[in-house]
Amino acid sequence: MKLLVTGGAGFIGSNFIRHILTTHPDWRVVNFDKLTYAGNLENLRDVESSDGYSFVQGDIADREAVAQLFSDLKPQAVVNFAAESHVDRSILDASAFIETNIKGTQVLLEAAREYAVERFVQISTDEVYGTLGEEGAFTEHSPLVPNNPYAASKAAADLVCRSYWKAYGVPLVITRSSNNYGPYQFPEKLLPVMIRNALNGKELPVYGEGKQVRDWLYVEDNCRALDLVLLKGRTGEVYNIGGDCERRNIEIVNLICDILAARVDEPRSFKELITFIKDPRGAAHDFRYALDCSKLQSELDWKPSVDLEEGLERTVDWYLGNQQWVESVITGEYQEYYQKVYGGR
Repeated sequence: MKLLVTGGAGFIGSNFIRHILTTHPDWRVVNFDKLTYAGNLENLRDVESSDGYSFVQGDIADREAVAQLFSDLKPQAVVNFAAESHVDRSILDASAFIETNIKGTQVLLEAAREYAVERFVQISTDEVYGTLGEEGAFTEHSPLVPNNPYAASKAAADLVCRSYWKAYGVPLVITRSSNNYGPYQFPEKLLPVMIRNALNGKELPVYGEGKQVRDWLYVEDNCRALDLVLLKGRTGEVYNIGGDCERRNIEIVNLICDILAARVDEPRSFKELITFIKDPRGAAHDFRYALDCSKLQSELDWKPSVDLEEGLERTVDWYLGNQQWVESVITGEYQEYYQKVYGGR
């Protein structure tokens, strides 16, 4: 298999590449990544010398670069992780989300069409469905009701994908995953923010009262599901991938504090650092996500294998053991962004 992974230097993409190289050692994997602030080749330092792995820097919205890549590689399959992916950033400025998530996806689809790719997997998100009340779960047939520019750009990309399957027969599958967590996650997301801030004695900023509910999925479980969808998913279908693990944000923060307290000698409780701040997202911050994953479970015999407590412990231990990695990826641009979102509240 010659596999093209776009956005492979990011959090989920790098974990997926590592999974593929371990599970399918005879495959050839090419990582195509623009290396924006969240793309970091340090994420793949341990596999960069592998015979089956290579890296090409480039932008999925650059038609000439993508055409050259497909001409040179002639990939049999494409997994598209490349995306701007943070809600708060999309609210500050949506333009990059439109350019990469919509235009970039269309550029890839056109290349996949021209070079007769055998499988195209579009990595989407549960956020395209919008928000839920206290009960129920989204199925693959739930309407797309995005409530922020990031979610809207991903929903639009999903529809462009569907159109390329219907109009041109591009053999694609769409996956929509819940909140991933684990090693190599960029420090703007909830868990790494809380871990780093706690270790540095800084406040732990929680939006509102922290009552928002998310379904948490350990990244390695997501990678296993994506591998199955790549190989066995039905063309033209959507597959939800969730952890069947709903927790309020404040519960996650408290669990992180408890795990850290068991590992780090600290004279005061980490929970004393929790600070409730005004939610900058307002109505764009969805209250609850939950996914019905019965389709994936019944068709591809998948279920999550890492429970929340184990996954959080693995995550905390990884960040404790890789604090140099964290500091190396936090640039001046990140600090500016952090102040825009959390500063002064």
